[in-house]
Amino acid sequence: MELFVKTIPLCPKGFYVRIHFIMKRVMDGRKSHRIGMLVLPIAFFVVFALSFLVGRYPVSPITALKILFSKVLSFFSMGRLSLSGWTGSEEAVVVNIRFPRIAAASLIGAALSVSGASYQGIFRNPMVSPDLLGASTGAGFGAALAILLGGGYFSIALSSFSFGIVAVFLAVIVAKKSRIDSTLSLVLAGVMISSLFSSGTSLVKLMADTQDQLPAITYWLMGSLASVKMKDFVFAFFPIVLGLIPILLLRWRINLLTLNEDEAKSMGIEVKKIRMIVIISSTLMTAGSVAISGMIGWVGLVIPHFSRLIFGDDYSYTLPTSALLGATFMLLVDDLARIISTAEIPLGILTSFVGAPVFLYLIIRGGRNEA
Repeated sequence: MELFVKTIPLCPKGFYVRIHFIMKRVMDGRKSHRIGMLVLPIAFFVVFALSFLVGRYPVSPITALKILFSKVLSFFSMGRLSLSGWTGSEEAVVVNIRFPRIAAASLIGAALSVSGASYQGIFRNPMVSPDLLGASTGAGFGAALAILLGGGYFSIALSSFSFGIVAVFLAVIVAKKSRIDSTLSLVLAGVMISSLFSSGTSLVKLMADTQDQLPAITYWLMGSLASVKMKDFVFAFFPIVLGLIPILLLRWRINLLTLNEDEAKSMGIEVKKIRMIVIISSTLMTAGSVAISGMIGWVGLVIPHFSRLIFGDDYSYTLPTSALLGATFMLLVDDLARIISTAEIPLGILTSFVGAPVFLYLIIRGGRNEA
């Protein structure tokens, strides 16, 4: 490790100490990290399994397990093998209603958390969330516009995804035309684009029919998985996985992007290229998530902080653990949304109720530690 640090050319004063500190912290924490990496997947799968039991229609744990195992067995045997012993209603509830919703909640929680952690790393700001560059507000405008034009559920998801991509694309173009610092220009462009699409959404709501369209737009913007079907999960799955893979492969380079830009360049890191790859990947994940769930806040902001609190600042651990924590958190919130009231509460409301107090606690705790 010492040899590695000393061979870095043209490093600013104090750089060796910082790199040595990072590497030492990573090496010292690996044993506890391995334990945590074993516990988190187990916790996720337990919550995932228990989520099949949550709902107004009672299904026993054994029956739910048999139905899922039967479907897996039938898939791999090309339909030649299957099990029986349950009613058609139970199978419809588990396979057509609960499984797509539970799978979507897991996928969206993981995607938003990894996007948030990645943005916080490349922008070196713990207050950054996945909607920094306008992906969420662009997606919200796209969905509202599709509802206004009378589109179906798939049309709404497609419009939402497309406008989320367009919003970030516009922010990047504006930032490239700017002559100020690239990171600052990206943030300012993102704020401007977000404001523009937010105004567009307000205009669409003003034009919408107050009997049907306006309530639909308002409910969609609050976030929900109540209407998610298997085709919606598949629609979001591919862009999210397509964005997740590059970020996980580049996670050790994101560690270096948390340093000063000049220091990262001195280590041979192509800062602008890596940053753009992370932005594109995070945008795919955020737009894919918002397209089927609506706007769900706080997940991408709070969960990465929890991950760093438990596993430290090494992104080799922060990103995968953020994905597991985010997926588990979203499953728990979605379960609460289904059982806390007879009328299902939108996810955006619940994540705000949970996320805001937790984030305030983290701020207060951080302030005490510094004192």
